[in-house]
Amino acid sequence: MPAGIMIPATHMPSMMGRNGNVAGYGSSSGLSLGQSLKNHKLRNLKRSVEMFQPNLMDGVGQLHPLDMTQNTSESDLARLRDDDFDSKSGSENHEGASGDDQDPNQRPKKKRYHRHTQHQIQEMEAFFKECPHPDDKQRKELSRELGLEPLQVKFWFQNKRTQMKTQHERHENTQLRTDNDKLRNENLRYREALNNASCPNCGGPTAIGEMSFDEHQLRLENARLREEIDRISAIAAKYVGKPVVNYPLIPSPVPTRPLDLGVGNFGAQPGLGGEMYGAGDLLRSFNGPTEADKPMIIELAVAAMEELFRMAQMGEPLWLPSLDGTTTELSEDEYIRTFPRGIGPKPAGFKCEASRETAVVIMNHISLVEILMDVNQWSTVFSGIVSRAMTLEVLSTGVAGNYNGAFQVMTAEFQVPSPLVPTRESYFVRYCKQHADGTWAVVDVSLDNLRPSPVVRCRRRPSGCLIQEMPNGYSKVTWVEHVEVDDRGVHTIYKQLVNSGLAFGAKRWVATLDRQCERLASAMATNIPTGEVGVITNQDGRKSMLKLAERMVISFCAGVSASTAHTWTTLSGSGADDVRVMTRKSVDDPGRPPGIVLSAATSFWLPVPPKRVFDFLRDENSRSEWDILSNGGVVQEMAHIANGQDTGNCVSLLRSANSSQSNMLILQESCTDSTASFVIYAPVDVVAMNMVLNGGDPDYVALLPSGFAILPDGTTSHGGVVGEVGSGGSLLTVAFQILVDSIPTAKLSLGSVATVNNLIACTVERIKAAVSCENA
Repeated sequence: MPAGIMIPATHMPSMMGRNGNVAGYGSSSGLSLGQSLKNHKLRNLKRSVEMFQPNLMDGVGQLHPLDMTQNTSESDLARLRDDDFDSKSGSENHEGASGDDQDPNQRPKKKRYHRHTQHQIQEMEAFFKECPHPDDKQRKELSRELGLEPLQVKFWFQNKRTQMKTQHERHENTQLRTDNDKLRNENLRYREALNNASCPNCGGPTAIGEMSFDEHQLRLENARLREEIDRISAIAAKYVGKPVVNYPLIPSPVPTRPLDLGVGNFGAQPGLGGEMYGAGDLLRSFNGPTEADKPMIIELAVAAMEELFRMAQMGEPLWLPSLDGTTTELSEDEYIRTFPRGIGPKPAGFKCEASRETAVVIMNHISLVEILMDVNQWSTVFSGIVSRAMTLEVLSTGVAGNYNGAFQVMTAEFQVPSPLVPTRESYFVRYCKQHADGTWAVVDVSLDNLRPSPVVRCRRRPSGCLIQEMPNGYSKVTWVEHVEVDDRGVHTIYKQLVNSGLAFGAKRWVATLDRQCERLASAMATNIPTGEVGVITNQDGRKSMLKLAERMVISFCAGVSASTAHTWTTLSGSGADDVRVMTRKSVDDPGRPPGIVLSAATSFWLPVPPKRVFDFLRDENSRSEWDILSNGGVVQEMAHIANGQDTGNCVSLLRSANSSQSNMLILQESCTDSTASFVIYAPVDVVAMNMVLNGGDPDYVALLPSGFAILPDGTTSHGGVVGEVGSGGSLLTVAFQILVDSIPTAKLSLGSVATVNNLIACTVERIKAAVSCENA
């Protein structure tokens, strides 16, 4: 029996016998009461005993000791009620007559209750967990097993269900009361916060209900943006009439890593071409700006934006016509007088390269801004120029939901697709702004003064482009490229090309952008002619095939340059001009076959115009003249996708008739513009290619691209124009990638190196012989 049950003391003398049993309920004798008690006291006593009797009985007639504690806790009363549910399910047996047959002078006999045994309760508890609502058959079977009446079982289950419902409601009420208290406290906090809120416009107090929560948040955001615009405007106003402070040189907290010759690795890295980071990677030595640097960076970017705008629009005497009258050249003396402030004087041994170019491209101005401000899109579109790039920190994302006012601190590596031209690494801030006339501008300026490094060979003075909206989704782009560079590492045969500006200048940027805009427009085209044989008309198949070809081109361009992430080894005594080889491990990359990949590249000059070399290499009919792996067989074009107005810009699917591997096809992309041409190809599995043509995901198709990069040699043709595609000589880079072992941990054998060396040497000799015959 639970402790703490209190029985009125006035009834105790008449309830307790000498042996401690309750009279009439724990002894064989009847109820022993004094003759002096009155009848109404007897009735009160019976009611009291009946009220507490179920808790006093254990089994039949066993008395629980009573605790005479004066105060009964709520938990004890709860246990009392729980026991009450069990006891009420006991059986009732009436002794003697009842009703009208009872003698009115004879004292009525009491009811006798049967409490269930512990075993019966446990069995019914177990059955209740499985079935709270037993039917008649189950109750009868259970009563037979436990020695009870079916009605007793029925009452026990009814009481148990009521008990469980009561407990559940009690718990639910407690939980609801707690939640209500939390909501009340939270409401009070919100009311207090609203009472103490101030108006962002006037600074005065605001009353509850004066504005909605959304409106209040918009006002706060508007005030923050206005403060940012005012701050940038103040910096610009301060900067315009005042020279730039020469900031002290701050030593880099992370020393640059020494060059280390070794085997490179393939691996997934963010950004374009990031799959080939190595031990000698200069870009990895740059860190994001510190908090103290950020005001200086913003001030420098605002001044660079002003300079870019004036550089793009000014004429003479800042920009002077060249000797042949076809281009303009920057007057360095006039530049210094016009822009006395900037990133400091030109370092000793550096050379100035400045150019400006204008073109109309088939893309709207908003899309162009998004490409330039998204490092991945920018690296993809300009994969022939940007080998790698990454954003270190975004200082501002812009206002009004676009890139107006966006600042990004970035690093990039600029390349010429040849191992003979060193790449140019740059650490700079990129700033985007929309001017009052609707013109958008994106400018870069180097931050080397903040983080100087002894190995930096290139500084970007304010460079970038102005973008003006044109009708019918076109845009006018004016590009300015202005760098100071140490070009002493450039190979002799590429000197003229680099000096002409076709290697890194504005003309190459604009020509690449124009070609890529045409490629993107063709990818989204829906009016595909169906009459021509071999044209892929399935829209999903076109997109997947173009995406696969794009990845192939990116991989080729990123792997052929003299990047600081590469470790080229020059082979001596080869038949070709300075063949360079490099080994890399391909591990866990679904886009490349696993194993040891051997890359080989060489660059040489041909006395043939670039256009003729390009047409010879891309034509499947002349492929057997240089492709040793085709075994002299006829190569047929199975399908193609046009990529622009020039017929040379296309993606093709080829098959070799005499190839020993009938389950392989050749995916090829050829592209050309006024500054560079490419013919890039890779063998692909027939099953994988069918999946791509049906619109499948091309990212899991393994590729090892090889191919050619064709550049003008930079000499002046008879018409006075620098040797572009179609005139002058050519600089041809041949690059192969061969899987020499499918086990990434295998050792590279000298025999594999000799095989690849012979392959590239024979290819070069065949190309020289073929184009020389044509030229003759």
